[in-house]
Amino acid sequence: MDIYEQIVELRRGGRRGAVATIVNVRGSIPSFRTAKMLVRDDGSIVGTIGGGCVEADVWQAAREVMESEKPRTLKFDLNQDPKYDTGLVCGGTLEVFVEPVLPPALLYVFGAGHIAFNLCQTAANAGFDVTVTDDRSSYATKERFPAAREVHALDFEEATQKLDPNESSYIVIVTRGHRDDMRILRWAVQTRARYVGMIGSKRKVIEIFKTLQKEGVPAHLFDRVHAPVGLDIGAITPEEIAVAITAELIAIRRHASSALPHLSWFKGAREESGAEAATEAMEEGDHNL
Repeated sequence: MDIYEQIVELRRGGRRGAVATIVNVRGSIPSFRTAKMLVRDDGSIVGTIGGGCVEADVWQAAREVMESEKPRTLKFDLNQDPKYDTGLVCGGTLEVFVEPVLPPALLYVFGAGHIAFNLCQTAANAGFDVTVTDDRSSYATKERFPAAREVHALDFEEATQKLDPNESSYIVIVTRGHRDDMRILRWAVQTRARYVGMIGSKRKVIEIFKTLQKEGVPAHLFDRVHAPVGLDIGAITPEEIAVAITAELIAIRRHASSALPHLSWFKGAREESGAEAATEAMEEGDHNL
């Protein structure tokens, strides 16, 4: 397979990598402009940009790019740096653009009520591949969720046994009942998912946390849980709450470095806020479906 087929294969497998492309050349170099090399997450490569020390440096940069998920441009002066003098080059300069190859961002939404309906649309528009699961066949339909990649009408226990989130997955729990939320959270914190979020007031979050801890779920597993879910933007309506959740998903996906006004009790929020009260009211409305 050529390099493009390998990229597709890599992404389908939920893996990551980085593609290096020679974008600018001056003088003589041991390759050509537009030459490409794919570096997979296991360190293996497909293609070449000329071999030697330049390729070794690009390989190392590619490993860093796939971790940071941010592209880089590398410049090499084969005239000035003696380590590139292998006797095989005439002494040119080149620029190499290294960009990450990332697997699709998979979003698993548990629940099919008002918030889930709007979240599916908003998150899909932001580039997430959405899978919706609910135990009500009248709600979990492709007609109701046309933007979803998959829709499952299954008992939540059965669904969690079938689904296997990877490191590029996101889980949002917005079911209609606290008991179901707790069952799914128990499973979610033990998956490889990059993000776990659950709707609810601080009171509900604390109760669920304590219950699961008594069952033996290690406390440190809750450190990455975003609950209440979403950024604190004063959201009230289902549409606004979907935007708040999607914004938090994007922030995690893009490694936002600035402090975010999230609602997460697990992240240190200790004060009840109007936004939390609005989330609780919306949660109760969703549970009444």
